[in-house]
Amino acid sequence: MKEGQRAWTRDELILAINLYCKLPFGKLDQRTPEVKQLAKLIDRTPGSVSFKLNNFASLDPSLQARGIKGAQNTSKLDKIVWDEFYNNWSDLPFESEKRKATLLKTSVEKINEIDEANLPTGKERERVVKVRVNQRFFRDMIMAAYNDTCCITGLRNRELLVAGHIQPWGVDEGNRLNPRNGLALNYLHDKAFEIGLITITEKYTVKVSKALKKNLEKPNVNLLSRYEGRKIHLPRRFLPDIEFLRNHQRERFQG
Repeated sequence: MKEGQRAWTRDELILAINLYCKLPFGKLDQRTPEVKQLAKLIDRTPGSVSFKLNNFASLDPSLQARGIKGAQNTSKLDKIVWDEFYNNWSDLPFESEKRKATLLKTSVEKINEIDEANLPTGKERERVVKVRVNQRFFRDMIMAAYNDTCCITGLRNRELLVAGHIQPWGVDEGNRLNPRNGLALNYLHDKAFEIGLITITEKYTVKVSKALKKNLEKPNVNLLSRYEGRKIHLPRRFLPDIEFLRNHQRERFQG
């Protein structure tokens, strides 16, 4: 570390990882408004925050797999906190959101636009808030990874897209927030994937069920069947986990 530089703290690093997950990969630079906002909150320069975000890119295994190196000057604490965050998607996103709310002098409910009027009280309130914050974090993370684009059709309209799960939310609690368990899909294809009318192979190509192929004359079936064999639009980071996709084929796909 250069003389006069201030060491990054764990709290600052989890805020930076939070932002790294929510920003499209091409927007990690110091001109991005969200980078400027975080810099102001933690009393650092936008350039310093941008450099730290690119440090995390060098630790991201899905980027490493694609030969993208990112900035190389990571610290020991960078690696420790990255691993802590990456291996605890249930708790660290929520912790980072609470830390951000504190710095903004507001509540985690407000920064996540949660209607407080209908929340329960006590421990149940805390549980519900955590679930809703995590759900929003997951959506923001998946939309950023796929650049607001449906991975099957290429539709680019965030309002029409869902951050879908490969392993269902109710089945695999440990991977509910894992970004490699997410797909950006439009509502139609998300539902078709959920009930097993379509799947995605380990080669990231679309496969259509026999049930659909037998009913090509029905209205709108072509909206699904036309993508048979096509490769999906891959995210810039957090590639879908191959084992999750294989599980979907075995357990949910209608064949």
